[in-house]
Amino acid sequence: MSDVALAALPHVASQKVCAHCGEELRGLAADAEFCCAGCASAHAIIGAAGLGAFYRRLEDAHARRPVPVDTDFASFAQEVEPGVFSLDLLIDGLDCAACVWLIESLLARNPAVLAARVNLTTRRLALRWRGTASGANEHAGLVAALGYRPAPYRALDAMARDDAETRDLLRCLAVAGFAAANVMLLSIAVWSGHDGSMGDATRTLFHWLSASIALPAIAYSGRPFFRSAWNALRSGRSNMDVPISIGVILASAVSLHETWAGGQHAFFDSAVTLLFFLLIGRTLDRRARGRARQTVQALLAITGGSAHVLKADGAAEARRVDSLAPGDILLVAAGERLGADGTVIEGTSSLDGSLITGESLPAAVSPGARVVAGMVNLGAPLKVRVTASGERTVLAEIVRLVEAAERGRSRFVALADRVARAYAPIVHLTAALTFLGWVTLGGLAWDRALVVATAVLIITCPCALALAVPVVQVVASTRLMKSGILLLSPTALERLTRVDYVVFDKTGTLTLGRPELIDPPDVGTMAFAASLAANSRHPLARALCRARPDIAPADGVVEHPGQGLTQGTVRLGSAVFCGIANPPEDGCAELWLARPGHPPVRFAFADRLRPDAQVVIDQLKQRGLDVELLSGDRSHAVAAIAVEAGLSQWRAEMGPAEKTARLAALARNGRTVLMVGDGLNDAPALAAAHASLSPSTASEATQNAADAVFQGDSLAAVPEILAVAHRAERTMRQNLALALLYNLAAVPLAIAGVVTPLIAAVAMSSSSLLVIGNALRLGLRRRH
Repeated sequence: MSDVALAALPHVASQKVCAHCGEELRGLAADAEFCCAGCASAHAIIGAAGLGAFYRRLEDAHARRPVPVDTDFASFAQEVEPGVFSLDLLIDGLDCAACVWLIESLLARNPAVLAARVNLTTRRLALRWRGTASGANEHAGLVAALGYRPAPYRALDAMARDDAETRDLLRCLAVAGFAAANVMLLSIAVWSGHDGSMGDATRTLFHWLSASIALPAIAYSGRPFFRSAWNALRSGRSNMDVPISIGVILASAVSLHETWAGGQHAFFDSAVTLLFFLLIGRTLDRRARGRARQTVQALLAITGGSAHVLKADGAAEARRVDSLAPGDILLVAAGERLGADGTVIEGTSSLDGSLITGESLPAAVSPGARVVAGMVNLGAPLKVRVTASGERTVLAEIVRLVEAAERGRSRFVALADRVARAYAPIVHLTAALTFLGWVTLGGLAWDRALVVATAVLIITCPCALALAVPVVQVVASTRLMKSGILLLSPTALERLTRVDYVVFDKTGTLTLGRPELIDPPDVGTMAFAASLAANSRHPLARALCRARPDIAPADGVVEHPGQGLTQGTVRLGSAVFCGIANPPEDGCAELWLARPGHPPVRFAFADRLRPDAQVVIDQLKQRGLDVELLSGDRSHAVAAIAVEAGLSQWRAEMGPAEKTARLAALARNGRTVLMVGDGLNDAPALAAAHASLSPSTASEATQNAADAVFQGDSLAAVPEILAVAHRAERTMRQNLALALLYNLAAVPLAIAGVVTPLIAAVAMSSSSLLVIGNALRLGLRRRH
């Protein structure tokens, strides 16, 4: 490790960290030095001369000849406080954690930079510095000097660019798949002809046909890897795409040389198939990262595209939400969602804030009440003075919390990746030693030795290794889907096996998320009250109607938003509206019916537990898991549900930041948390947890932040997915062992030069079938 890197890591002595980026090495072999292939290759180039020397060369070169940027980034900088500016940049070209660490480390060397944080998932660089706005161009130029392409971060533009790149990646995958299938058909014919039934001229013709299909496909489909590798090498660094590009190009070049010379063996099928498998992995990785971007997109869409702003002359005009400014007066109609944070200045109504606060019941608001973007107006029109808009709203803070949590989760290393870190260097070293051995000791010409070395690379092409984990995920996902559980994250199963602590949200998760009538009065009173309630869309009125769905709406009913209903002198509504002096304080939501000549009647409502909540919690405790309840609801409501569910640990009135902080505190104490939640206020906590589940009734943004979504009113999905995850992990490890045993048996034969392409093809296919067959056992349900 270089002097600068060592100085930046004072905790190295107490825990094992990556020798390049300083990330803690978890779940790796005891002698592991690097956290990923990107760090290993980057350290090989940068670390050889010293990280400090590399930075100094880069900064000196940039000072002498600044990298031109075609955007005036200073115009996008915002002064957040006197003399302190902030800027969000979209960084194109990020591939791995080493890229993130490299950018953050370079910018941190500037004493004027207060903070530089890169989110690998959304490719967003959040930058804060002390000085002037013109410093934005200098910082962006340094990032460009590393070979990346910075641009002003606009959430929707970034998503559009990501969508375009995803489509291009899918086109590359389709071309590689088409070429791999057709070249493999030609190769089978060549392999079958090795018994002497195919002449040399016919074999050479088939090789040329394979070349005509494979080489254009490799040139097109390999662009994502080649472009990334070239940009890295051009800026004097390395990344994980460099060895990939070298391997594909080398196999293609050797095959072309063999074809030109009329040789017996060509490896076009292996080169294009390897590229096809790599593109599958890259596509799945982008899909996994895209879930975070979908979460952000859903959150941004919540406020809608426009709001109605009152002008000075009293007329209303539609204006984009992102153009609102503090001091604007919004006219919020019934059923409309607020587009900014603000204060009510006129009107009385009820607001549904369940997505933001987690409260199961609407909140009554009047002049002076504080409201936030994302709330829905359920009653009369309101006038709201904007106090915060855009990036300064509570909703935007939830977006930032989700992004920060996703950045932390993205550092989890999948089992297959951990194996590949050790597997890839060993394979490359073996191939290199094979080449040197045959040239120096075996007396082969360099071109024949290169063919043997390439054969080593090909026979160790990780087909079975590549299938070891994905096929288990497919089988496990299918089994879970039959149980009503949709798996969203490719690494969720592995993370679920480490869970030792389960946290439930209350409203809509541990409970059904809707108020239900308890202890109804006599039939006649119920029917009369339901006929009045049928004229309102208030949640409590709808709950009353659910108890008597056969009752038709009464005539002559007038609704008073935020208060209740009247029919002449009859009132149905809040205690204050109905003139009740001392209503009971038992924590239940309530409606009162006041009729002349009759005593007032109370209708109490509660959010009921899911039918099997107590059973599921007992099952989790029996598995040795601790269970806790976190809610944004009121203390008395949370306490009642906790007692009914048999939970001793609970916390109430917790917002998104408080929930995320609680999960962080548990993680610091060594706990691995599974979060189960449904509200928008749960999205940051779902993203921050080690693993997360969400019911299908949750908002789109919440589901996107979760690892899995379950259907129905039952919580049985929680222990079910944990059980399947543990079985899946055992099957994954068995598959990896089978794949590695195949290579241990086949590699010595390849090194000896006695493996023909036909034998290699049969061996590779057999190992793949063995891995698939073992994985299919996971789909069989055990008999109890």
